[in-house]
Amino acid sequence: MADVTETSLPHATVRDSAFLRACRREPVPHTPVWFMRQAGRSLPEYRKLREGTAMLESCMRPDLVTEITLQPVRRHGVDAAIFFSDIVVPLKAIGIDLDIKPGVGPVVANPIRSRADLAQLRDLTPEDVPYITEAVGQLVGELGGTPLIGFAGAPFTLASYLVEGGPSKNHERTKALMYGDPQLWADLVGRLAQITSAFLKVQIEAGASAIQLFDSWAGALSAADYRASVLPASTKVLSSVEHYGVPRIHFGVGTGELLRMFGEAGADVVGVDWRIPLDVAATRVGPGKALQGNLDSAVVFAPWEAIRAKTDEVLAAGRAAEGHIFNLGHGVLPHTDPEVLTRIVAHVHEVSAR
Repeated sequence: MADVTETSLPHATVRDSAFLRACRREPVPHTPVWFMRQAGRSLPEYRKLREGTAMLESCMRPDLVTEITLQPVRRHGVDAAIFFSDIVVPLKAIGIDLDIKPGVGPVVANPIRSRADLAQLRDLTPEDVPYITEAVGQLVGELGGTPLIGFAGAPFTLASYLVEGGPSKNHERTKALMYGDPQLWADLVGRLAQITSAFLKVQIEAGASAIQLFDSWAGALSAADYRASVLPASTKVLSSVEHYGVPRIHFGVGTGELLRMFGEAGADVVGVDWRIPLDVAATRVGPGKALQGNLDSAVVFAPWEAIRAKTDEVLAAGRAAEGHIFNLGHGVLPHTDPEVLTRIVAHVHEVSAR
């Protein structure tokens, strides 16, 4: 009997966490808070640990993934951990010739520009990413009652990297393919939806308590283009993991005009960047969804009085949402003072205590 209790208690504790309760739009003891890119570059302990290890290699070593994911939980007291990885990891795992170049980002050796190039995209299996299963398992054991968020890149953003060959400001090759060969585009994002779905399933089955789908570049699209050419693929991803019953967060940058569709795609929680207040976002998204966000990542460089005021503004606007998870409007910037993040977490917990 003791074994059963010990096995079931951590799961029950995680399920009752403030983060997961907010995702489910249930009453919370305080507004939960975590930060996108909290696991990584702003922490001196992260930089020390990563010395001499390339980014992709660090994503494939369960010992490093576990330690890096845990670092901000220990330091900041956040309400959720975000799995340390990169959106191109599943592409690397299926054999795409790519690398993450410091100061540049993901660079693809053989960009996808024709139907023949689609052959590079085979299905992903759990056997391709055993290090993911191992790292998630280790983390669930270490985190106790703190939920672990798994994540993946959305089909449009992955497609943009693959078509452009790397990061792009204007996504001209991506849009040229999308407009010029709609069937090839649909097949491309369809395959990426399968790969992304499989990658998320591995994380959930290993113990992740929630997942976040990042569509970092979707803000480059008009609402009409998003609905016609991207929404079906993102819906495919989010619906593929619905039966697991874990909250699904959907986030993009510059997506103020797309927020309702981000929810329609199957998100339980819609991430909002810093460009619009959360009360406005709540109206755009509509009922039945929680919101996540949305302090401007650059605000943390201001004096504390300004940071506190802006944090309070976000919390006040967040009360319009049926559930609110405090976060930044994008990722933690590299030169952020970690002590400021710790102070924000404490402040949010204090002023939002029910």
